[in-house]
Amino acid sequence: MRGKAGVPPLDPATVRRLGVALVRALPAGAPRRLLTGRDTRASGVWIERELACGAASQGADVVSAGVIPTPGVAYLARTGGFGAGVMISASHNPFEDNGIKVFSGGGEKFTEDLERQVEAIVADRGLPVPAGEAPAVGSAALVGAYEDHLRKVLPEPGRLGRLRMAIDCANGATSEVAPRLLARLGFEVDCLGCRPDGRNINLDCGSTHPERLAARVAADGFRLGVAFDGDGDRAIFVDHTGRVLDGDAILLLCAAQMQAEGRLRGNAVVATVMSNLGLELGLRALGIDLIRCKVGDKYVMEEMLKRGLSLGGEQSGHIIFSDYLFTGDGLCTTLNVLRTMAVTGRELADLASALVTYPQVLINVPVQARVDLATVPAVKAVMTRVTGQLDGTGRLLVRYSGTEPLLRIMLEGRDRAEIQHWGEEIAAAVREHLG
Repeated sequence: MRGKAGVPPLDPATVRRLGVALVRALPAGAPRRLLTGRDTRASGVWIERELACGAASQGADVVSAGVIPTPGVAYLARTGGFGAGVMISASHNPFEDNGIKVFSGGGEKFTEDLERQVEAIVADRGLPVPAGEAPAVGSAALVGAYEDHLRKVLPEPGRLGRLRMAIDCANGATSEVAPRLLARLGFEVDCLGCRPDGRNINLDCGSTHPERLAARVAADGFRLGVAFDGDGDRAIFVDHTGRVLDGDAILLLCAAQMQAEGRLRGNAVVATVMSNLGLELGLRALGIDLIRCKVGDKYVMEEMLKRGLSLGGEQSGHIIFSDYLFTGDGLCTTLNVLRTMAVTGRELADLASALVTYPQVLINVPVQARVDLATVPAVKAVMTRVTGQLDGTGRLLVRYSGTEPLLRIMLEGRDRAEIQHWGEEIAAAVREHLG
């Protein structure tokens, strides 16, 4: 659930109903204990109170971990004897937005079946909901256990020698934990976006705006930089030259090292349909399979669980290391990258050079309806022709947006001008027949 804070479905009454519904939807035998956490948005406090008020009316004990990254809630839900963990955040969205993300007692995102159960309960007009002002939520100092868990990712930080790094915490959930953890590991850390005021989360900073971090890293001689998003479940990296590296580069370098250490279960990596063809070719050169899934870290997680794999992620920086947690974790990703640097003795720029990205073109075309493209002869014909022209040296992906009335056309190939032309041909046919 995500939207404008204070506006349905994130209005106080609905959030309180959601608290009731979450407890009622917990699986039989699950502890009636809920853990809540939030990012730094001003609205997070009242949303947490309203949700806890509804949950408590159903006999649940609600404990707040305060401001904490999303993966911290997932980890503590799994290890602390909770029936579920609830993170209040809108990730990389502006401060006016907020959202509610629920994890099972196993630290995994709620399944779609459980989500539908919760929605049905919330919609029940006869649902008993407590009245009155929502009280403050009892808190506990739990983030330290999450930090201790993360330290195990990098058991020998001293192998990196003197390490100066810059981080951008997006004025969000990692603003305290990231600089503290990295300093405890012995690194010299310069922190941007670490002064949240309730309204400046993601404001021209963080993983969606890495430009300032890149300039700082290059100008001041840092060995690397890391930009987190507002809730800390993704990370975008910057090498010492100021070059920004996305999740594809991190997946390739981590997969190579995990394979060398015998930690890459199934000798395969999960990524979405949007990951660059260069990732697929780079993994193939190592004898590693790439398994593609729909866009969304939830689908990455589901595929990893189904196949028993240890690594998966997205271009956006959501990387899942299932040996540690079944959700994206920006800090865990950071420590895995540092571990790779320590073990190999190579710098990030050198490690990331293994990824040779193919030019990628993305065109969004407004449409009036979601029509099966195979039933539109003119569109089908041009797509078939373009696929033939790619002839195995590129990719064509055409899909409808899950949230907007758009058809997304993505092409990858060796020549940007060529694939741009082909993409425009497909877009023109779509506009003529579906626009």
